[in-house]
Amino acid sequence: MSRPSAVNTKASVPFLDATIFQSLPLAEKRQITHNTLRLKFDLPTKTQRLGLPIGQHITFRAKDTEGKDVFRPYTPVSDDLQLGSVEFVIKLYPAGKMSQVLSKLEVGQVMEMKGPRGRFTYEPNSKQHLGMLAGGSGITPMYQVLMGLLRDPQDRTHISLVFGNITEEDILIREELDALAAAHPTRFRLHYVLNTPPTQGWSGGSGFISTDIIKAQLPAPGPGTLVLQCGPMPMMKVMTEHLTTLNYTEEMIFQF
Repeated sequence: MSRPSAVNTKASVPFLDATIFQSLPLAEKRQITHNTLRLKFDLPTKTQRLGLPIGQHITFRAKDTEGKDVFRPYTPVSDDLQLGSVEFVIKLYPAGKMSQVLSKLEVGQVMEMKGPRGRFTYEPNSKQHLGMLAGGSGITPMYQVLMGLLRDPQDRTHISLVFGNITEEDILIREELDALAAAHPTRFRLHYVLNTPPTQGWSGGSGFISTDIIKAQLPAPGPGTLVLQCGPMPMMKVMTEHLTTLNYTEEMIFQF
């Protein structure tokens, strides 16, 4: 599927190199919803870690059906402390060129990756409270930030996540999110919102994420607050409008 390239095989050195694409073989492929895959790629050695800072992502490169290069950014859902492999949860789109590549990618074939990439940087305790607004597969960078912050016992930052989806079946990595919320009840607050919730037994929000939901679930605007957002562009446009209405300034909003 993709041309192989040299990789760093020293276990003490993280895999990623921001200057070159390197190939990793697909080790596992699992369909987790009707349009979402969980992919696991093996690193060169079982004792090597990926080397991705909090809030950064990786660029995939592959050839499309016409032999042209296709690029797409993805954020792993595996912890950077995980050794020997890296995992991604990726939503497939019918018209997406990389989606077509990934849907056909078989175990043993390789994907080219380069990173770290991204504008987001984080210093422990630099903010009192992080708010998060995520939609669909936009949860992946949020989850990566959550893992990084919550595993640090010296970081006292509080985090509030509002995660919007269409149906309950569309909620990605729900098990992992619920586990984090249960393990860190004083630092991490989680609120799901569904466009079409179940008729019975649903305790989360209903409809679209509104200013009322943001006001109730996220930290108030202020110098100690930063709101991260990621999801479909139409949703992000509306979220930015909501935040602006609620007096969050540009400096208080970061979009992945």
